[in-house]
Formats: sequence, C-alpha cells, structure tokens
Amino acid sequence: MASCVPMDISSEGVAQRAVSALPSARLLGIIRFQAELAKVDLDPAEVIRRVAGLAQMLTGASGAVVEMAEGDDMVYRAASGTAENQLGLRLARIGSLSGLCVAQGSPLYCEDSETDPRVDRQACRAAGLRSMVAVPLRHGDQTAGVLKVLSPHEKAFSEADLLTLELISDVVASTLAHARSYIAQVETVRDLFRRATEDSLTGLGNHALFYDRLHQAMKLARRQGQVLGIALVDMDGLKHINDLHGHLAGNAALRTLAGRLRALVRESDTVARLGGDEFGVLLASLTDSAAVRGYARKLADQVRGTFSYDGRLLDLRVSVGAVVFPDDGLEIESLFQLADQAMYEMKRSHHAVHSHTKHSAQT
Repeated sequence: MASCVPMDISSEGVAQRAVSALPSARLLGIIRFQAELAKVDLDPAEVIRRVAGLAQMLTGASGAVVEMAEGDDMVYRAASGTAENQLGLRLARIGSLSGLCVAQGSPLYCEDSETDPRVDRQACRAAGLRSMVAVPLRHGDQTAGVLKVLSPHEKAFSEADLLTLELISDVVASTLAHARSYIAQVETVRDLFRRATEDSLTGLGNHALFYDRLHQAMKLARRQGQVLGIALVDMDGLKHINDLHGHLAGNAALRTLAGRLRALVRESDTVARLGGDEFGVLLASLTDSAAVRGYARKLADQVRGTFSYDGRLLDLRVSVGAVVFPDDGLEIESLFQLADQAMYEMKRSHHAVHSHTKHSAQT
C-alpha cells in the first residue's frame, strides 16, 4: 500500500468482500457488536464508546477514537487505549486527516506520519504515532465524523483492518442516525408532555399533572393500606396585591409562593398550581391524620413572610386545608370539598386576626 493515498474501499460490496477476506473471528466479533447495540437503548454516547474499544481490539491498534465533526473542529467524543486520555480533544478540521476524511467521505490510510503531508508530524511525534486509518461515519450522504485507529508503528494496518473498520462504521453510522431520530422523537414527546403538565408562570406542575398523580397515589394508598394527605393552599390577598401594585406584582407573589412550597415539601411529595391563587400538595410520606394536619399548619406558618417587589416588601400569607385519604373520604370530589372548607376556616381566622390587629393599631 502506498503512503498518502486514499484506500479504494467503497461502501458498495464491502460486506461481500469482508465475508471472503476477513477471519471468521472478526466477523463474529462484529456480529456480536451489532447484537450488543440492541441492548444499549439507543444511547449515542454508549454506542461510540463501545465502537472505539471494538475497533482497537479487532485491528490490534494501540488506540482508537471516534471524532465527530462539530463546526470547524473534529472532537474526540470517544477514545480507548493510548488515546483514552485525549477524550474531548478538539482539532481543526482543516489540516487534519480526520477532517479530510469527512470532506472526501472516503477512508484514508496514513502508513507513515513521517512522510505523510496530510498529518501534523510534530503532533504525531509527541503522541508517539506513526500510522493511522480514518474511515467516515456516514448515513446516506451525510458524514458525521470518523472512526480512527492508531499505532506507534509504521504500516501497522492491513486491508483486512480497513474492511473491518468499514463494516463497523456502517453499522455505527446507521445506529447513530436512528438514535438521533429516536432521541429527537423522545425529546419532542417529552416537550409536549412538559407543556401539557407544567404551569408556565411558576414552573410547577399544573392541575392535569396533580390530578394524574393524585389518582395514582390513591390507588397505591388503597392497595398498601396507607394514608394519603391532600392539602389545598390558597394565597391570602392576591386581589389586594393586584389592585394596589399591579398584576406583575401578583405574578411575582405567585412565583415566590411556588418557590417556597417547592422548597418545603419532601421529595416524595407533589406540589402543583391548580389555577389562579390555588395550589395543591400531595403528602405521600406522612403516616397518619394527625401528621397530615400538623404538616398543613406548619406549611402555612413557614410560607408566611414578606417578599421583595420593585424595592418594596409585600406580605405573603396562605391558608391551608388538609384532608386524609381514606379517613376523610374515598372520592376526590368529597375530599376536595372538605379540604376547601378547612382552608376557608383558616382564611376566616386569618381575616379575623388581621382585622383585630388593624383595629387595635387604629385605636
């Protein structure tokens, strides 16, 4: 094989040539690799990590890398062997063998870095490299990167090695393309789910998420013979804030309340904005009715305080009503009615205390 010359290995017919040219052990290794990819759950990072290790093992290279073309750079996204400590390395596409491989879309073999003008001789000396092979990772007419094997010896690779890398690269490129498509679909579904179940103002779950979690939690509590706490939290004085300071101040109050509730509930609990100034909390980690009602009172006390808006301190208070499933009822509608009643009893008591305090201050 002549140095500095692209290898004439086209994708067409590679598989047929490989069957006759490659040792059966290599073919079996690639077949096993394809079977392993089915277990990776389409994670591109895991796919290319395994690719590097397989390429190094089958070709006897000292190291192997998967470089992805990202803008003007080639980036080491997976590495094994002597190249493992170079993970994340960025090299300019122009002036590199890998960049040229991407541009041409064909395998390239550097037999000797001391005589090959396409590589950085000093960089190869520093890395202890004399020969390397780069094959494109492509799907259709798109080349996303390269699979490259490395050796400290000149003319270290054979045509069987090149065929091996071609077969691996075809498998990997197809897998990555499907993985990207799958992940894009998953992310789209996740985004739609997030939009459908998230309150845009506070970032909490919305009523749809809350009721879904509530149904599931009630089924679990019924099955395991446990109790479930449900707390309705209503902001006191949101209309007053809106009327006196504007709706932006009211929005700030709601976001502040959401943040405090999120910080106070436990990891196993769920907090959501049900609409307007009303929030719901599922208390799945409490064990009895007394604990649920005690936690509801504690929640109201800990949320109470002031928050800063436009250089002013505004009061923030809430009323909380809590009920327990199944002690207080078995149906969501009846449980919510009881929680509403308890919440408004607390609200009336807050109003009475506030009116008494205001009257005393005036006299």
